[in-house]
Amino acid sequence: MTTARSPHVLLLSIPGLRPEDLARMPVLAGLAAAGRSVPLAPGFPAVTCPVQASLTTGTMPAAHGILANGLVDRGTSHLEMWISPDSVHRAPRLWDRIKAARPEVRTAAWFLLQSKHATADLVCLPAPKHNPDGSETMWCHTNPEPLYAGLRERLGEFPLHKFWGPVAGIESSRWIARSFVEASRPAPPHLAVVYLPHLDYAAQRTGPDSPPAHAACGELDAEIGTLLDDYGRLVGCDDLTVLVAGEYRIRPVSHALHPNRVLREAGLLAVHDAGEGELLDLATSRAWTLADHQVGHVFLRDPADAAAVADLFRGRAGVGRVLAGDELVAAGLVAAGQPRADSRCGDVVIESTLDSWQTYFYWLDDAKAPAFARTIDIHRKPGYDPLELHLDRSRLPQIAIPLDPALVKGSHGAVDPANPHETILIASRPDVTSAASLAMTEVARLVERLFGVAGAE
Repeated sequence: MTTARSPHVLLLSIPGLRPEDLARMPVLAGLAAAGRSVPLAPGFPAVTCPVQASLTTGTMPAAHGILANGLVDRGTSHLEMWISPDSVHRAPRLWDRIKAARPEVRTAAWFLLQSKHATADLVCLPAPKHNPDGSETMWCHTNPEPLYAGLRERLGEFPLHKFWGPVAGIESSRWIARSFVEASRPAPPHLAVVYLPHLDYAAQRTGPDSPPAHAACGELDAEIGTLLDDYGRLVGCDDLTVLVAGEYRIRPVSHALHPNRVLREAGLLAVHDAGEGELLDLATSRAWTLADHQVGHVFLRDPADAAAVADLFRGRAGVGRVLAGDELVAAGLVAAGQPRADSRCGDVVIESTLDSWQTYFYWLDDAKAPAFARTIDIHRKPGYDPLELHLDRSRLPQIAIPLDPALVKGSHGAVDPANPHETILIASRPDVTSAASLAMTEVARLVERLFGVAGAE
């Protein structure tokens, strides 16, 4: 029996990609002209980890279990932001599903969040080493384990400070793209999913239609051109199918909602004074919010409080939808009949209006903000903090993060009911799909069909 020849498929996951950006991205525009560009709906919530999970599992958040960029353990009242194990996914990912049907297919998961210890043949993502003296050594988790040491010798260490923070820029996406090619040289993967984050930065800092955001489109496009040239030479351009999935659309924002302050003023959120500012007390709070871009997950000690908490937010400035109970099931966030203890979704979910975003702030006086609020600290903050893209220049030469929500000019996560297909899927071949539009969950099935594998329905 003859084994089917394996194609080479490169799937690029690009946050912030909009259809109108192709006018500033000739490489991607050329791919679309030669193949297809299809409107793509990221689903809800349209934030990084849930969208990447939907892209790589082909399932909704209720099934794959990734509801936000943080995970809450209801039993211990413990929040972990931006955790990385692949095992947090409750549905198999593309490389697992394709390997199960075709063990000879080599796969790569390159810089996808929450992919540590993924079973792909090639894996890389940041994982700094914490030294006994409290210092950090820049490192990446890789499969195979020795891979990062070799990449660092050839390319220099991964520029983590350019991956996130006030000086984040093209250097991180450039390193990601070039390290993927270097890692692929000995035996190029047949399926590779590569995350290129560059469009996330300027669009949030200065707005998606600002000159820096437009310039970022050209910068990333040039790196994509180099990546396609180099990888095409490895596998043969005629044998390479390129898919580009926009993760979500970043929209201009001019308003900030502070859901934890709302809960505190209602007497539902508790804090304690740690000596260096107030800390949120998750264990004793009746309600608190994991604030994530334009989506807030409110976790309750007593689920009977859900209706009253939902009423606190309905009709408030900056609030679009407030979901609870069966509305969470209808939105694909909770499975029908799922026990509350098994759900990672908030008991109440707040979706911002399109022009508003949500802070994690819970203090009522900036003088009582915790010390970590003015630092880049993605793990201790109970939510996402886009202000980490800015510097408080009044405190230089100290590196300090400002506390002024008005500095944030772009956000994402909410879904426009008038235009849920807010981003695009580009395919380098016109025969990849005949659909007029797609949902993020359908992309995995397109990839599986390219490998002759029947996707899970």
